[in-house]
Amino acid sequence: MHSPGLLSATLVSLQLIVPSLAITFTQSTQLTSKTYDYVIVGAGTAGLVLASRLTENPSITVLVLEAGGDDANNTGISTPFLAASITPNTSLDWNYTVTPQVGMDNRTFAYPRGRVLGGCSSVNYLFHQYGTDDDWNRLAKLSGDSGWSWNNMKRYVQKHEKFVPPVDGHNTTGQFIPSLHGFNGMVSVSLPGNNQSVDSRVLAATRQLGSEFAFNEDMSGGDRSLLGIGFLQSSVGGGVRSSSSTSYLAKANERPNLTVLINAVVMKVIQTGSTHSGLKSFRSVQFTASPGTAISLTGKSMPSHVSNKIVTEVKIDPPVIVTARREVILAAGAVNTPQILQLSGIGDSKDLQALKIHPIIDNPSVGANLSDHTLLPNIFTVKPQHEDRTFDHVLRNPNQLSAQIMQWQTNKTGVLANNIANNLGFMRVPSNDPIFRTTKDPTPGPKSPHWEMIVSNFFLSPGVPVPPTGGFMTIVTVLISPTSRGSIKLRSNNPFDKPLVDPNYLHTEFDIAAMRDSVKSSLKFAAAPAFSDYISDRYGSAFQQATTDAKIDAYVRSLTTTIFHPFGTAAMSRESAKFGVVNPDLTVKKTEGLRIVDASVIPYVPSSHTQGPVYLLAERAFEIIKEAQYIP
Repeated sequence: MHSPGLLSATLVSLQLIVPSLAITFTQSTQLTSKTYDYVIVGAGTAGLVLASRLTENPSITVLVLEAGGDDANNTGISTPFLAASITPNTSLDWNYTVTPQVGMDNRTFAYPRGRVLGGCSSVNYLFHQYGTDDDWNRLAKLSGDSGWSWNNMKRYVQKHEKFVPPVDGHNTTGQFIPSLHGFNGMVSVSLPGNNQSVDSRVLAATRQLGSEFAFNEDMSGGDRSLLGIGFLQSSVGGGVRSSSSTSYLAKANERPNLTVLINAVVMKVIQTGSTHSGLKSFRSVQFTASPGTAISLTGKSMPSHVSNKIVTEVKIDPPVIVTARREVILAAGAVNTPQILQLSGIGDSKDLQALKIHPIIDNPSVGANLSDHTLLPNIFTVKPQHEDRTFDHVLRNPNQLSAQIMQWQTNKTGVLANNIANNLGFMRVPSNDPIFRTTKDPTPGPKSPHWEMIVSNFFLSPGVPVPPTGGFMTIVTVLISPTSRGSIKLRSNNPFDKPLVDPNYLHTEFDIAAMRDSVKSSLKFAAAPAFSDYISDRYGSAFQQATTDAKIDAYVRSLTTTIFHPFGTAAMSRESAKFGVVNPDLTVKKTEGLRIVDASVIPYVPSSHTQGPVYLLAERAFEIIKEAQYIP
């Protein structure tokens, strides 16, 4: 989202002079076994939770297959503010592109997904929330399993979260509610650790504008309504990113019963038999090396306790098959999981046959129901006397950027130790809006938002360099309760071909109406007295000309992209339902020995940023597996 040239150079500089802040793994030349109790596909947000929890029992063996590489020695990952520079179009990204989007003037654009240990938790923007209680209660009702209700799910916050002080040590009284958080869990979460000049103005605006933009003391969600504006909570500890790799995997790193294989692309899961009840068993996984991976470090000495930790495979042929005694668990995410299922013969039989894939289980729900949040950067120019109070001058000035690098190196403070924003808010479209005459409210309940706003103290626009002069403030607005649904489909039967990613953005009248409301409200917020001596104008002709509903809609369609939160492509439903991909216990319908644990199983994208809900999902999934398979 920033100027790619200068930030890329920054990344190189950091890698040259900063020691590794992530886990350091060694490599061995071969797997010591082809059979494990569990084979987990994907070392991302959910996959590493399961790997860590399952291997707490020393008698359980786990193999994790990850298509990407190691996250160690990559300070672009470790440095919170540099999140915008590590995707898209890098080796850490799957580098997907959406199909032309009819609701967005037939535009196409990058669709980032993490391809590295930690998955998206290693490359995302670190926003950390849990959705609303409405979200989880809707899932419980839809699935028929009360265990997915918030009253049960909230206990996993304590297991997962380790809330830590902000890196600048400021007094956080009134910025969060301690009783809503965990302090002894796995992933570090903190409030902003570097004051932005707009922070006080945002808070003043909440007082000046009344209930529509009311201050919210805690933005984590759950028992607390998300509505209002408050302080961002990020997966950051001590000025460094906290991911599933640096937390859950780090905890399990020395366990001899855990093996992690990087640079391993899963081609398909393989049917291994059938049961008397007609279920088809899938307990084998076929994989091969990622193209272009480096040769193993032959001859490099390795500590004995980690010599079997990570293997780097480099030969494309022949493929390797590994088998799970208990289960194969797909945790590859909302894009890759349905792709793997379809390559395996599980999906819409007509689509599979057209690609010369033998259908084993006909299920048109696989890859359908893609739901995602959109992103629109509403950018304002700052008056000349305040330009030096934005971060734009830092981002375009090598000397000032170098100074920030030095500060982060020295004590992990400053701009680079912080997220891209300190304040965010969640809003609802007014109940009297004409859209509700024809469209039922799509939110799961009254405490859940229709859209979000994120306030950043610099020029923030995907793929657009920072202008050479001037200072800027960006109010990003995000569609939180979309009614449009898209799909993930195979391009071919080649597992190395990227799938067709079609989120079908802004396809419905409600979605464009909600985004229209977000633009109007961001203008109202920016017009608060708190910004009267700070903001000078809207930036760009399209934004400046967005003065009527029709022109706002055109502006929205011309500039909106994605905040990359895909969900629902292997959706959960009741065990008796004729639709859906997984049962309430996350087992794949009509199969045995195959389970899915990732964002694809939740039918609706949550009413918040999404890594938190996936962590909670994985924590409960472990307990479901543990109980079902009698693991001590």
